Amino acid sequence: MDYSRHEHDVLVIGSGGAGLRAAIEASAAGASVGLVCKSLLGKAHTVMAEGGMAAALANVDERDKWETHFADTMRGGQYLNNWRMAEIHAKESPDRVHELEEWGAVFDRTKEGKILQRNFGGHAHPRLAHVGDRTGLEMIRTLQDHGVHRGFDDYQECTITRLLKDGDRVVGAFGYDRENGQLRVFHAGAVILATGGLGRAFKVTSNSWECTGDGHSLGYRAGAELIDMEFIQFHPTGMVWPPSVRGILVTEGVRGEGGALKNSEGRRFMFDDIPPLYTNQTADTPEEGWRYVIGDRDARRPAELLTRDHVARCIVREVKEGRGSPHGGVFLDIAWIKDKVPNGAEHIKRKLPAMYHQFKTLAGIDITEEPMEVGPTTHYAMGGLRVDADSQMTAVPGLFAAGECAAGLHGANRLGGNSLSDLVVFGKRAGEYAAAYVNENGRGTVSEAQIEDAHREAMAPLEREDQSGGAGPYAVQFELQDMMQEKVGIVREEKTLAEAVEDIAALARTAEGIGVMGDRNFNPGWHTALDLRHLLSNSEACARAALARKESRGAHSRIDFPEKDKEWGGFTVVLQQDSEGNMEVRRDPLPPVRGDLQKIIEEQG
Repeated sequence: MDYSRHEHDVLVIGSGGAGLRAAIEASAAGASVGLVCKSLLGKAHTVMAEGGMAAALANVDERDKWETHFADTMRGGQYLNNWRMAEIHAKESPDRVHELEEWGAVFDRTKEGKILQRNFGGHAHPRLAHVGDRTGLEMIRTLQDHGVHRGFDDYQECTITRLLKDGDRVVGAFGYDRENGQLRVFHAGAVILATGGLGRAFKVTSNSWECTGDGHSLGYRAGAELIDMEFIQFHPTGMVWPPSVRGILVTEGVRGEGGALKNSEGRRFMFDDIPPLYTNQTADTPEEGWRYVIGDRDARRPAELLTRDHVARCIVREVKEGRGSPHGGVFLDIAWIKDKVPNGAEHIKRKLPAMYHQFKTLAGIDITEEPMEVGPTTHYAMGGLRVDADSQMTAVPGLFAAGECAAGLHGANRLGGNSLSDLVVFGKRAGEYAAAYVNENGRGTVSEAQIEDAHREAMAPLEREDQSGGAGPYAVQFELQDMMQEKVGIVREEKTLAEAVEDIAALARTAEGIGVMGDRNFNPGWHTALDLRHLLSNSEACARAALARKESRGAHSRIDFPEKDKEWGGFTVVLQQDSEGNMEVRRDPLPPVRGDLQKIIEEQG
């Protein structure tokens, strides 16, 4: 076995918004930082976040404040959120936006020169700071430029297969270069997981190929707890046509700028089903939106900007009842506003340049002239590694997590725009506290026995005779994705969830026997065989958590338990590996919300 060895104080796994912000902060604290990218630096999935980042800047509506943002986040998460994380996020998001501005991010502007903010689903006020519809790209550009000048070592196209431990403490990671299979051992005093989501466990997803839930699985296998894994957000608007681009995200910013969802009858069906929370409304025209009053707030919103879980279920209803578009979705129409604003077509192109280009190039549709066909796509995992709200450290000493692979902030459903501010708020904290941890505890030691074991595990698919019956890694992955879409998708029930758990176990047995041809050079079959372990463990966690939660809440919807259950509203579903390597499921009571924050929730409605 030959491998290269790399020494760092802090190792960051993942180079999206959370990973880059963590690396910047750890480096600023004087730590030696290594940054591992599964893909290329600058190509993280964060670039696909389009609509904006939520922060109570109050540049468009002076009534906005952190308390309102906090209350909206808690309400959107159905009060299963970690309330301390929601408080930190609401308070610190404005500083992180201004920090990005200072580092060179070019935000859209109001007439007065302030950072412009737009409406988004579930937010009481225009709150999303944005750069057209390519905000994530601008965030990555800014963080990457600032981070490179701050200083860290980057390892691109490198996949981590296992975390290394010194007793109970994480002290590094084992991985390989995807291009040539060169093995790498990273020794670090602290490891930060910032690997993003797990959307590739489903057939239809907005997630890029890297999103196989590596961080979720690596942390779980190292002893950390997973929570909220039943809550998978299906973004209501992904591309439906042509099939080659099915699932690619259509930003909520389209609806924020006035896009209307219509069925095959041309009717704005979202006004058929306003949730009870918003029943205090006046009879306004659909173009104006409905008016709702919550606490001291009096606002006007289009029904298309209700929370994502609700909009997705309404779209599924229209399709199932025969009022869908020709290709199994519904219509999203932004063209209608052309006559409402000066130079309407140019206005749409200026506000939504990426969407205009995306549909023009991929679907041959001019969104300034005709509607888009859209439908729900697997988009975001609210579930992930349980972390301490202040430090972002998991229950495993020396192991931190931030961004989508960490859980707690979003509860049962994430509000649009909260993901980008989540990345920088908690990425910063993870980097800060990881550097402090190393400064206090040193780097620990990595045993050769662990390295040899990790090596055997990674090389197994290349070295064994195939015992999968010729299934191969791709066939197993496709079968898993089809099954998850069908049985652990938008609408769930006991029978199919139980079947899913059994199906995953059978696929896992098949995956353990897979042998791939070739060597370590340019071998995507090998990569896929190793990714399968992450996909299967995360799929099992999703299915088991969904089976355990016998109610419908937020992004978790069960037809056999269609209502919210008051008792379940006080529990988090926790998954942890037991001593025999099996997945243990339990439910932990939620801690009571701190008194002053509970008062804010009650005052804000």
